[in-house]
Amino acid sequence: MSGATALPQVLKIIGTVVAPTTLLTALMYYFGRLETAAFLWYFLDTPVTVLDLTVQDYLNNSVDGMIPPLIAVAVAALLALWVHQLLLGALPARTRRIVLRVLMPAAAIAGFVLVSLVMVDFVMGTVFLTSFPEGRGLSLSIGVLLLTYATRLWRLLIAERRPQQVSRRAPGAVAIAEWGAVFILVSVGLFWAVGSYALGVGIGRAQQFEASLRNVSDVVVYSDKRLSLQAPGVREVSCQHPDAAYRFRYEGLKLVQQAGNQYLFLPSEWTHANGEAILLPRSESLRLEFSPPGQVRNATC
Repeated sequence: MSGATALPQVLKIIGTVVAPTTLLTALMYYFGRLETAAFLWYFLDTPVTVLDLTVQDYLNNSVDGMIPPLIAVAVAALLALWVHQLLLGALPARTRRIVLRVLMPAAAIAGFVLVSLVMVDFVMGTVFLTSFPEGRGLSLSIGVLLLTYATRLWRLLIAERRPQQVSRRAPGAVAIAEWGAVFILVSVGLFWAVGSYALGVGIGRAQQFEASLRNVSDVVVYSDKRLSLQAPGVREVSCQHPDAAYRFRYEGLKLVQQAGNQYLFLPSEWTHANGEAILLPRSESLRLEFSPPGQVRNATC
């Protein structure tokens, strides 16, 4: 069995275990969970599990961050397939052999270098550092693909030089195992890269929110009971009207998001260095009132 016939069988086996939609959903959930964890950790400095987020929350948070890398991967895969088809089908036989002799060692060397960098970084952690953490997973996936491609080109060269050896192919089980190992290594690299990318996206979103905090709408929280919010810049006002449904008002807050069944607020003067985040449960005892930033309010209810 050749590699060309073994690959469809591997994909068929994988497809019977993990449907494409299930795999995509799992990838989006993985990305959304890590992105949300990094985003909320920047404000709360506590595990994201305290917010009791749902699977739907993680999937919704992954949409905007997942689109660019998915498009990039799909375009790169299409270009690689088109170049390969052009190489094998459109070029004359003599020119194709010359190109294969040059391309095969180039792909093998590049793949070996990328995989070696991953191994060195995995042991010593000095190659990619923190400037490009996604490079570990990408180098593993791309390196394995390049080594696999170099192996395929090498087999094509042997087949053209010695047609009598075409029938002497690896057993079907060996070919399927080979493609299965390639699929696992490439998948591990992609998930590795996606995880690092998601953490970077989450922290970047949090930093952007902090930079634009003064332009975020002000939120006034009305409560039927005293909340004793004492964060810097937050002001408590008592409502003395006997018929008031909400007896206390808290100003100087910014709503970050509704996380799970809770509201995440920041004081209007919040900074990452010395700020305090506020979590309030969503309930009928609270009422939120939004207004443009900096609007002056009455001193009393």
